[in-house]
Amino acid sequence: MSLQERDRKHLWHPLKQHQLNPESLAIVKAKGCILTDEDGNEYIDAISSWYTCMYGHCNDYVIEATHKQMQQLDHVMFSDFTHEPAVKLSEELIKILPHNQNKIYFNDNGSTAVEAAIKMALQYYFNKGEKRSQFIAFEDGFHGDTFGAMSVSGLSVYNGPFEDFLIKVKRIPVPNGNNTNDIIEQLKTLVSNHKIAGFIYEPLIQGAAGMKMQDAKGLNAILNFFKTQNILTIADEVMTGFGKTGKNFASDYIETKPDIICLSKALTAGLLPMAITSCTQEIYKGFLSNDISKGFFHCHTYSANPVACAAAIAGIKLLTSKDIQDNIKRIIQAHKKFEKHIKTHPKVKNTRHLGVIFALDLNTKMERYGGLRDKLLKFFMDRGVFLRPLGNTIYIQVPYVISDTELQKVYQVIEHALEII
Repeated sequence: MSLQERDRKHLWHPLKQHQLNPESLAIVKAKGCILTDEDGNEYIDAISSWYTCMYGHCNDYVIEATHKQMQQLDHVMFSDFTHEPAVKLSEELIKILPHNQNKIYFNDNGSTAVEAAIKMALQYYFNKGEKRSQFIAFEDGFHGDTFGAMSVSGLSVYNGPFEDFLIKVKRIPVPNGNNTNDIIEQLKTLVSNHKIAGFIYEPLIQGAAGMKMQDAKGLNAILNFFKTQNILTIADEVMTGFGKTGKNFASDYIETKPDIICLSKALTAGLLPMAITSCTQEIYKGFLSNDISKGFFHCHTYSANPVACAAAIAGIKLLTSKDIQDNIKRIIQAHKKFEKHIKTHPKVKNTRHLGVIFALDLNTKMERYGGLRDKLLKFFMDRGVFLRPLGNTIYIQVPYVISDTELQKVYQVIEHALEII
């Protein structure tokens, strides 16, 4: 019996309507940019398995670091203990995070990193005797699947059955270079009429919305406004973090830095699940008190898992290496060349890219799941490239170690797909 057949017996996959699409491709091996299925077919992982394996699958350097750690300390609870990998990771992260970040809080995944950030913001004001119960977020944002993260997300395809159970959020448009003044006026009204605890945003790129990009100057103006109103700002860098935008973090493009940052995905080089919520010293001080109830009583069993920390330390070492930085520049130049070639195609509505992230919108309407979108996914896979369209948006987010030949194949498959739509 094949893995695919055994899978159907007990497994329930995410983001999948099993009645319509019961099959899941069985992958048995991954190395570099290549996924291999149980029949020996190979696929270029052109989205780095949801933006995680940015240094390539089964990276030898990361594997060596985690293997060494496994033999010394596998896991210990983090509420009463500390250990070298956690301390070392905090030191290495602070070196590359925006300058105002000073404290590191460990979580399990992107959703829980956001969940912790939301709770930090709410309790920060609660500890000061202020009851602030609402957030502001961008339209069409996506921040995760736990209840707080769902609340601040704006994509109803994920949240529909749960709308009555979510915390209150006011939504604003993303800055596009022409609407900043209108957004600021809208914010003035919102802040005057509601008790706002925080503003959460995906800096510069909204991933699940179809790699929808923002105007950096407009975003900076919005952040400046919140600073003047003493409202905390939360940057969700789960997708954008660790070099994908061409800088270590998307927030590096913005002069005004967030109070809180959420990190996951590429944090551990795709090897193990872990996430981090970082914050300023000022926020941390808001939880210091002789009153024990003012502490942050939020915890994950596998917080700061030493092996995951070792993977993250190795990932940062790779990110800051000359080889990876040169590769990022190489991919950026290739994207620029491809954009110039493809943007005038009659089937392409528009194109955009930042760092190693490239996206194009097809000049046709498509459902987010099913229909033509699923046909495109199959078209790509049949030709050995794993690309996962977001509705009518085809996007690329390749591992930094991709070869020129592999990258050109990704481009060619996309161009070929345009001819059959």
